[in-house]
Amino acid sequence: MPESVLVKFTGEMQPGITLRDLVNAIPYQAIQDGHLTVAKKGKINVFAGKVIEIAGLPDLKVEQAFELSDSAAERSAAACSVQLDKEPIIEYLSSNIALIEKMIEEGYDDARTLQRRADKMKEWLANPELLTPDADAEYAATIEINLNEITEPLLACPNDPDDVDTLTNILADPKRETNISEVFVGSCMTNIGLFRALGEVLKGEGEVPTKLWVAPPTKMDKEQLTEEGYYSIFAAAGARLEIPGCSLCMGNQAQVSENSYVFSTSTRNFDNRLGKGSQVYLGSAEVAAVTALLGRLPSKEEYMEIVPKKITAENQEGVYKYLNFHEVSSAQLTNLVHS
Repeated sequence: MPESVLVKFTGEMQPGITLRDLVNAIPYQAIQDGHLTVAKKGKINVFAGKVIEIAGLPDLKVEQAFELSDSAAERSAAACSVQLDKEPIIEYLSSNIALIEKMIEEGYDDARTLQRRADKMKEWLANPELLTPDADAEYAATIEINLNEITEPLLACPNDPDDVDTLTNILADPKRETNISEVFVGSCMTNIGLFRALGEVLKGEGEVPTKLWVAPPTKMDKEQLTEEGYYSIFAAAGARLEIPGCSLCMGNQAQVSENSYVFSTSTRNFDNRLGKGSQVYLGSAEVAAVTALLGRLPSKEEYMEIVPKKITAENQEGVYKYLNFHEVSSAQLTNLVHS
């Protein structure tokens, strides 16, 4: 059984900070604590081959928890778990049961296999119990991240997902190129809410000076975003609308221009992954949107001024709402199943 590293979040999420910043906060704090080094020679990586156990964020949606656990691959971890309360898991499974049963109704194969999955979910919902760590559990290391101290976006710099720093430090470093020619919003690290956030920031701003790539992870997301009018906003911004899927993240559907500087929401930024010679920053969809507007990385002040004007207290809940299949009409669910 591999050892575990406990990543414990404390405090309160600060204004303007996103879940992607928390993803990047893990290597950032590990570097501060001496558990991780960026340099390859004699590299230290406390996460390698271990299970990352994330605690302190019990109210995350399951989709958000996936965003955190998905990044464990970039830490070279063996696995990752996120300690959640029962409520978000109940919501997620209820959504999946509705989707599966609609698929069965619409004639998807294999109905028996699909029904078994739905029945297992219903079985857990009837008596929801979660695994919890032992009170005396021992860890290879404990990394504590104080959310009160994360007050600006954190980015992974070209071309290493471990090379994380604050926006302010990146802009102050003369060795860092901060002009960006291409922006990619997509990959399995995104969800429908992040594309709405992108759209809200771009709304009414006209065509952006960067080459903007937009690729929702699923066809269902594309259909819903189209219905809500966000694809019209992306088109008005001059975005290149990719088919749902991995797109630039895998480099097998399309590639950025040779030697270009890119801001991406994708999972990793290894050499040549998004395109030959590409230099890639990784961060949130919100920072991506502002970067697309400016053609460069924004300052902390620019970011904090632009995003709250576009994503306000009034529209925030609707922007970041997830696609819960048990909450949509039967007709809408039928359309989504066939999308």
